[in-house]
Amino acid sequence: MPKNETPFATRPLAGLPLEPELVAMREILPAAVATATLAPPSDPNEDSSDGPGTVQFVTFLPQMARAFKRPDSVPVVALQPPHPSNDVSQDLGNALTAALLAEPGSPAEPALLGSPGPRLQDLIDPDGPVSFALQTSFEYWTELDPDDKELADAAVKSGDELTPTELVGSVPGAYWASINGREYLRWSLGVEEDVLLNALARLQAKRQAGVTEGSKYAGAFRALGLVIPVWDLPTGTTAADLAGPLETFKTRLDEALANEAPLDAAERRSRAGLVARFLTLR
Repeated sequence: MPKNETPFATRPLAGLPLEPELVAMREILPAAVATATLAPPSDPNEDSSDGPGTVQFVTFLPQMARAFKRPDSVPVVALQPPHPSNDVSQDLGNALTAALLAEPGSPAEPALLGSPGPRLQDLIDPDGPVSFALQTSFEYWTELDPDDKELADAAVKSGDELTPTELVGSVPGAYWASINGREYLRWSLGVEEDVLLNALARLQAKRQAGVTEGSKYAGAFRALGLVIPVWDLPTGTTAADLAGPLETFKTRLDEALANEAPLDAAERRSRAGLVARFLTLR
């Protein structure tokens, strides 16, 4: 691969609709599907009589493909391809461009990672309709080739190997997960890192950083410029158990986020402890 000359993008998906969900799909979710609206064509002579097109984002494609064009001509882009370059948005933009140009029902061949090309923000309508849904398997693969029975069987059976994950419906971007017999809450918030850290530090200093009785703040992931806090949950906690308490916690967090006063000494110590428990993904 040629030397990567692409400037490093600290928060590559900023400004996109569903940024927290797309980051979660890339970093912590085993299987999910999101749909966004393509930007209007730049060429005024290009036919757009059928209305705006859509793009489907998924966590994985078969054989770790980066992009595909479904038989119905919907482009599909995978969020978890290997070997990311300095700008994930540009890599995804190249993948989407290749999918748009591919023949229906065929995989796309994007440019090399780090190659010049449009960023995803250039190709997505920031105000268009969007959707997001967790999946319990890779059954969405069947839309790539409805006649491939072997692929369909593999897609359905994949559910047995995925980390059990559920959306906590009371707040956006919050996910319950069961890993090795332990339950966790992971929360992908679209908040600048320093602002979120200060807010969590204020709550930690007051011993209010737990989302439920018996839960414990475990640390946080740095992921594409966002912070994904993680809580250890009492054994047996379900996603449904989290709905009410997390909504109450969000009220406390929102108040802390709105507080722009300098941190006091106790809060600064708490913040240092939070930073010490960071884990940067990829």
